[in-house]
Amino acid sequence: MGRTYFLTGALGCIGAWVTKAIVERGDTAVIADAGTARHRLDAVIDPTHRGAVRHQAVDITEEAAVREALESSAASRIIHLAGLQVPACREHPARGAAVNVVGSLNVLQAAADCGVERVVYASSAAVYGTADGSHPDEARVGTPETHYGVFKQANEAGARVFHAERGLHSIGIRPLTVYGVGRDQGLTSDPTRAMKAAVVGRPFDIRFSGITDYQFVADTAAAFLACADHGPAGAHVYNLEGEAVDMDRVVTLIKTHRPEARITVGGAPIPIPPSLDGAAIRSALPRLPRTPLEDGIRETVHQFQKLLDEGRLNTDDLA
Repeated sequence: MGRTYFLTGALGCIGAWVTKAIVERGDTAVIADAGTARHRLDAVIDPTHRGAVRHQAVDITEEAAVREALESSAASRIIHLAGLQVPACREHPARGAAVNVVGSLNVLQAAADCGVERVVYASSAAVYGTADGSHPDEARVGTPETHYGVFKQANEAGARVFHAERGLHSIGIRPLTVYGVGRDQGLTSDPTRAMKAAVVGRPFDIRFSGITDYQFVADTAAAFLACADHGPAGAHVYNLEGEAVDMDRVVTLIKTHRPEARITVGGAPIPIPPSLDGAAIRSALPRLPRTPLEDGIRETVHQFQKLLDEGRLNTDDLA
């Protein structure tokens, strides 16, 4: 009999790919999400596997609702991805704190009360600021420069306290710039949206410049699932390292597949280090996939083209 996973934020990009990996290997994904937009799930999951996905409408800011949904799922492991991203947290800090911090505390509380084996949650490279060096490791105490980064830092501390007081095992993963089909929200979605725009023949302006670390979404999802299945006991936080390149290189690689692409780059670099030291997670889980950027961009462009040909490509994010 397959294992059941309880996922928050699974209607988002990383969540859709985690769900895909779970159901394709024969396990069950119970999605707890207040949203109803399934276009990311539908874009990446084969219709033959969608029956293994169960969706419960849950607002993670409601403690009782989270507890009830987790209990009814009978899941042994949680992958917590729900949260508001940088622009939303900047515009409405209190709402950002309610979802990102209170929501995370509700998930951890429910996990501890229900005897869940392990919680793997999305932290972020945003816990670091630009003054924290160019390639920080997990020992570096970050100085975040956004509300979003502050909230993620608070979640890491909260998970440590839950382990100390309740024995709850957890792993926080800090991705940087994730790209791939389904990535259509937040500032760092711009490279992926530029790929989509190139496929449909629209111009696109990427709103940040400089060097950042790119991680193919399938690799990111694999890291979350591997930590849920095989992560060490305790309360750990891991940087997730991909391939750090300048934005001009990304544009060049997109134009390798779409020479006619009309992509411009503007804006300052994002206020986090351009790359992270990912040695710790590679030591704990040495067989994690690491797709070269060139291959990941080629695959993403191919997937967008396939969705376009099938009449299933959502372009609302390009409006």
